Amino acid sequence: MTKHAPQPISIFDPRIVRPALVESLRKLDPRTLWRNPVMFCVEIASVITLVTFAMSLAGAGREPAWFTGLVSLWLWLTVIFSTFAEALAEGRGKARAASLRKTRTEVTAKLLSKTEFGSDYTLVGANQLRKDDCILVEAGELIAGDGDVVAGAALVNEAAVTGESAPVVRESGGDRSAVTGGTTVIANAIIVRITANPGETFLDRMISMIEGAKRRKTPNEIALEVLLIALTLVFLLVCANLSPLSIYSVKAAGQGTPVSLTVLTALFVCLAPTTIAALLPAIGIAGMDRLFQKNVIALSGRAIEAAGDVNVLLLDKTGTITLGNREAVEFVPVGGHSEQEVAEAALMASMTDETPEGRSIVVLAKQKYGLRAEALPAGAENIPFSAETRLSGMDAGGKKYRKGASDSTVAFVKGLGGKAIPGDLAGVVDRVARAGATPLVVSLDTEILGVVNLKDIVKGGIQERFAQLRSMGIKTVMITGDNPLTAAAIAAEAQVDDFLAQAKPEEKLRLIRENQEAGYMVAMTGDGTNDAPALAQADVAVAMNTGTQPAREAANIIDLDSNPTKLLDIVEVGKQILMTRGNLTTFSISNDIAKYFAIIPAMMLSVYPQLEALNVMSLKTPLSAILSAVIFNAVIIPLLVPLALRGTKFRPMPAEKLLIHNLLLYGVGGVIAPFIGIKVIDMAVGLFV
Repeated sequence: MTKHAPQPISIFDPRIVRPALVESLRKLDPRTLWRNPVMFCVEIASVITLVTFAMSLAGAGREPAWFTGLVSLWLWLTVIFSTFAEALAEGRGKARAASLRKTRTEVTAKLLSKTEFGSDYTLVGANQLRKDDCILVEAGELIAGDGDVVAGAALVNEAAVTGESAPVVRESGGDRSAVTGGTTVIANAIIVRITANPGETFLDRMISMIEGAKRRKTPNEIALEVLLIALTLVFLLVCANLSPLSIYSVKAAGQGTPVSLTVLTALFVCLAPTTIAALLPAIGIAGMDRLFQKNVIALSGRAIEAAGDVNVLLLDKTGTITLGNREAVEFVPVGGHSEQEVAEAALMASMTDETPEGRSIVVLAKQKYGLRAEALPAGAENIPFSAETRLSGMDAGGKKYRKGASDSTVAFVKGLGGKAIPGDLAGVVDRVARAGATPLVVSLDTEILGVVNLKDIVKGGIQERFAQLRSMGIKTVMITGDNPLTAAAIAAEAQVDDFLAQAKPEEKLRLIRENQEAGYMVAMTGDGTNDAPALAQADVAVAMNTGTQPAREAANIIDLDSNPTKLLDIVEVGKQILMTRGNLTTFSISNDIAKYFAIIPAMMLSVYPQLEALNVMSLKTPLSAILSAVIFNAVIIPLLVPLALRGTKFRPMPAEKLLIHNLLLYGVGGVIAPFIGIKVIDMAVGLFV
């Protein structure tokens, strides 16, 4: 089985960089840029300095023309670097969307007059299909639209959507009935009821979300943007008041010159939170792109952010915590019989059993006792498992081999006339169940020989992942249909914090509501129609792509791989987005301290020579100090673009420790880095000034 998951596209790929450069210039349009208020103000400031540069060339300015020209140039570069960061993030999404569009092929569909095989059909184009239409799809044909299988079963190649080359089974009446338009039936035939009108298909929604251009701002982004606007207004008022203050200071001191418009504009741009404002759109878009690299489609940015704030994870046992297929690990004899006898009878009862459990019994009998099931005995009759009998087995050579639930096997044996039920059977069954396994009782005619221990294998490394989540303050709850004894044993082995046994849809919904009422953010996965109410209620709802249409419609995140453990990755990506945004905000604001020491002494030095004491960086001249601060303010944006797109490293630790770590790294680092950067730039500028 080969996997072709989406691969990360390098931000230095010419196919991404060239269009991003063009798009960054288009985004300078004020009608577009006003959506980022801070950078819109920087653009206005750039226009002001451009005008002052023109005035300097005409001899009307107080500063040299080269100074106002360079300040204007670097302010324009500040805006362009901002739009380039956003265009670069969008470019990766657009490249993926383009590759998805190539998979869309306009096909014809067999529109059925009746929902049954053999009925008449009409050939129509895929764009003519509407919701609730039923189509016939046969081997070798493309499925013309999203829908549910309502009749039949088929092997479907979903590589066009999931990247997975191995075919999957899609059948009616179960939790694997959903099919996606553009995938191919490779064996058998199915009848599909269309569930989406043209333009509303899953692939259309994927393309729209991946492109990112129409991405709605999340609540956290809006809140941060309000803070940035407030800070910008404060700095604008400060800079506006500095002009009359400097005029008054010149008159009072009797020396120096008032602060010029160019210097005030440079000060405003340097003090405004331009770094985080420039990178904010790119962080959100890149987060959705990282999810797509994991074959996960977020249907809203709100869902990803909610994942970062999750306090409670509801995890289905089968396929998430355990491997999903129970395995035979032991033959336990009862009533004085031997293990070999139990193994031989269990092997005979499993020869025609094609379930994973049945095959594991055959494997264990071979490994432990060298028993082999070469061929069925002549005249053998298969007894399939049914929900009524809860037994399966085989009749061969006049003997009846059976395996099944304890009460069902006992009832079967008694029905054949057996009276002596081994006294130690109940104890063995109870011991196996308490250990978190499933006891399968084996009988031969009127005798019960023993028990097969079917163990639900806990996935390797899952305990470590739960420990990481616990260290971050996230509570894990296992949901299972098992009895409380089995559920408790598996929960203890997997080291989850809590469990819900014999779970029904209404109990899942109740559990989610109780946690939400207690103030927690809840995430869960699901794939069945009975999961839809709980998915609709959860803050983060991850539906399996193989699941039913109601489950996918109720969810806000779709896992194309249908891997329930992906929920843990989604939570990590959500937290990474929040961490990246917080870290870069801290870095951006702490940058201002160094700029104070660069610009404030320089702008007022002619009036108050004593301010030279604040020139701790020993910057060469007032003009080079101001220009160095402006240049640093611009170049820090492209230097941080890779971090914004990649995200800061996820560290599973308590919130308090994480806060201290990030304050030291990005807070203290944000204070120190500009001192070094501005000094280096000033030395370089000093070579030419």
